[in-house]
Amino acid sequence: MRVVFHPEALAEFRAAAEYYEQQQTGLGERFANAVEMAVAHVVKAPESWRVIEDDIRRCLTKVFPYAVLYSIEPEHILVVAVMHCRREPGYWRNRN
Repeated sequence: MRVVFHPEALAEFRAAAEYYEQQQTGLGERFANAVEMAVAHVVKAPESWRVIEDDIRRCLTKVFPYAVLYSIEPEHILVVAVMHCRREPGYWRNRN
């Protein structure tokens, strides 16, 4: 199944990777790999993760305090947020 990132989810993913890279060389790549691994787990078994609201599910990343929020659409998986787990909850709700 293919994965589609909401434009704002892609922007926050890139911004977080850039932030981590500025903190330490190579850390941004480690963060990106952690998110990509979470997305790969979602693709393998999309219904394995808990529904947190309506049809949105959450898969946590390893090491980093982030979660991939997604919905299962008929033809793809839609990533609606790459969310820092300590950020204001629900900020992503208005994304279509």
